[in-house]
Amino acid sequence: MASLLDSVTVTRVFSLPIAASVSSSSAAPSVSRRRISPARFLEFRGLKSSRSLVTQSASLGANRRTRIARGGRIACEAQDTTAAAVEVPNLSDSEWQTKVLESDVPVLVEFWAPWCGPCRMIHPIVDQLAKDFAGKFKFYKINTDESPNTANRYGIRSVPTVIIFKGGEKKDSIIGAVPRETLEKTIERFLVE
Repeated sequence: MASLLDSVTVTRVFSLPIAASVSSSSAAPSVSRRRISPARFLEFRGLKSSRSLVTQSASLGANRRTRIARGGRIACEAQDTTAAAVEVPNLSDSEWQTKVLESDVPVLVEFWAPWCGPCRMIHPIVDQLAKDFAGKFKFYKINTDESPNTANRYGIRSVPTVIIFKGGEKKDSIIGAVPRETLEKTIERFLVE
């Protein structure tokens, strides 16, 4: 989707010229109604709204007049979150027994699907937690479209779903895109047991 929709910019701008009082001896200046061109936020990823007040001064002999243009912009840029951090390995149905159920340390498994927007939100969080808890916890992702047998075995009806396994048993599950703190507290709870 990032290649289809790189950015959307919606601009609301209007310009109110203030009438200039000019002496009859000088020619009346022409006042143009100029639209402010929309800016692209190249360094920004996500949704940003700004309200700006732009003033310009035009010198008309001894008199100074100001033209005020008000406008608001909302810009939304798509981003590719799959390349943001170190990736947690994907599992298949055939690897499930050896990698998860026979693991000697606790395992966090994220059930996800490529079409799932909230899954893309939680991927970087799981990737960061995998770096933070390396050696103490194992982290895997399983695509429910490619490995439906495992998802059916554990009753996965909604993605993303995070399940924690310890000693080959399901210990806890979290459904939906949750904040990092929620996942971190759950992981820490199973480290002390």
